[in-house]
Amino acid sequence: MTPERLFTEQLRTEDAVLITVHGHRGSVPREADAWMAVFAQTSIGTVGGGHLEWQAMAQARARLLGNPGAPLVRYALGPTLGQCCGGEVTLKFETVSALDVPRLQVAFAATRVNWPQVVLFGGGHVGWALVQTLAPLPLRVRWLDSRDGVFPAALPANVCAEFSDPVQQAVASLAADSHVLVMSFSHAEDLDVVAACLKRQRLQADLPFLGLIGSKSKWAAFRHRLQARGFTDDELAHVTCPIGLPGISGKTPEVIALAVAAQLLLVMGHTAVPRAET
Repeated sequence: MTPERLFTEQLRTEDAVLITVHGHRGSVPREADAWMAVFAQTSIGTVGGGHLEWQAMAQARARLLGNPGAPLVRYALGPTLGQCCGGEVTLKFETVSALDVPRLQVAFAATRVNWPQVVLFGGGHVGWALVQTLAPLPLRVRWLDSRDGVFPAALPANVCAEFSDPVQQAVASLAADSHVLVMSFSHAEDLDVVAACLKRQRLQADLPFLGLIGSKSKWAAFRHRLQARGFTDDELAHVTCPIGLPGISGKTPEVIALAVAAQLLLVMGHTAVPRAET
């Protein structure tokens, strides 16, 4: 269950104070709009940890006890708080209840719409490991396979699984700026998906990353076959194969998934995804 879902479910039974990073200057531990929900005995999420978070939680619980405070509080992250970041953070405090659940759910859903999209072709062991690795990240995952019934019954909230036969047919419907990973059960399917993505890239140039699972020898064979289909060396240079951050060794699905997730974050430039206003 996502932090957002945990928060709104618990909020149905007890009030909380929602703390949001409203603004910041200089070096700070969290980006704008990072959030945490503080209940009487528990909390969900984080605005950066350390003494900043300890003070913020204390102020939130004072508000739950009926002691009002300013909606915006500025914290200098220097000697006063004993943190070395050196910047300053402005936190927004808002007391929320079960009545606010619909509004918060809409805000969280709006946030997910703005998350970058990863498109994963292949519902095998590595695909499932990657889906689980990407589950807590601010990414939307579109998961495709040509085998009906291959997907698990329960999926993370940021994942949408789809059956497509032939699977490469789905390439035309990909959202612009999708980051594509190809790891189907079949080399023939992999080849068809990569070819479809390269054709789309030739016409639209809107797929910033195209990764193919496999060894250097697999890519050498694919490269020869794709050249026979008319793709140029410049076009083939858009394909990353093998995938995964270099230097991370291991062939288990979980290790491959971690290496690929790390590579995706590097490719995306560690872009902070803005949250919707709450």
